[in-house]
Amino acid sequence: MAVHIRLARAGTKKTPFYRIVVADQRAARGGRFIERLGTYDPRRNEIRLDTARVKHWRDVGAQPSHTVELLLKRPDVVAATVAK
Repeated sequence: MAVHIRLARAGTKKTPFYRIVVADQRAARGGRFIERLGTYDPRRNEIRLDTARVKHWRDVGAQPSHTVELLLKRPDVVAATVAK
């Protein structure tokens, strides 16, 4: 089972909001996921992320998508504990 860290779209039409999730690569974009790691709001340019869990998943072999990789490199990431 290949595990990826990727974006899952939420929000309504014309107001995108994304959850950063760990999911099996075969799951649908907005479908089933293993764990929610944070959120990304492109309208406010805000990223909230549980950095400890991201590090854990990367250590066990989860591959971030191209977009998530770019978001992780940004210096304005807010570390936050995400409620489950």
